[in-house]
Amino acid sequence: MPTAELTDAKRELLDHLKRTAPATVAELASLVGTTETAVRQHLDELAKRGLAVSERGAPEGRGRPAERWSLTELAQDLFPDHHGSFMVGLIGAVREAMGEEGMEQVLEVRRRTQLRDYREQLPGQEAQLGTKVQALARQRTREGYMAEARRDDDGSWLLIEHHCPVCEAATSCQGICVKEWQLFGEFLGPDVDVDREEHLLSGGRRCVYRIREKA
Repeated sequence: MPTAELTDAKRELLDHLKRTAPATVAELASLVGTTETAVRQHLDELAKRGLAVSERGAPEGRGRPAERWSLTELAQDLFPDHHGSFMVGLIGAVREAMGEEGMEQVLEVRRRTQLRDYREQLPGQEAQLGTKVQALARQRTREGYMAEARRDDDGSWLLIEHHCPVCEAATSCQGICVKEWQLFGEFLGPDVDVDREEHLLSGGRRCVYRIREKA
């Protein structure tokens, strides 16, 4: 199968593509600390296996536009949904037994439980916003979301989730995404705005939340 016998170097490239795609050969070489020639060879092999694909973007100045690499749908199987069919079946059972109102109650209980856990484990309201966002990203990574926190040029923060371990369940019940969005806002505090700018289930490549202090 295409994913068999991948070397550590190729798996590392796939991981970086999951986080940063689309990316150029030069960008990937800088991330993994090797030569562009070596990266290009790995990418060509990944492309033959159906795991990576390249395209050229719009021209930037003189010369040919840079070739940028991304993962294919097949490569997504390397970052599996660990909850998968069980969660989808459970959601269906809750809906059948309790209706949509019952489903909403279950999601709300889950949100409150997560909020309690975050408040117990992560920096409190007295912490700086950046400290809280970075701690939240680390927690979400532990939960399987491959999250990171970035400071934007305008001073706001971006919480970026490169992977969704409950994607199949969230597709069946998008209330899961709504409750997590609400969870972030409540954890970060009433003086903070959390806007979702990219959503995996709405055609985005990842979920991105812009976080800023209210004026």
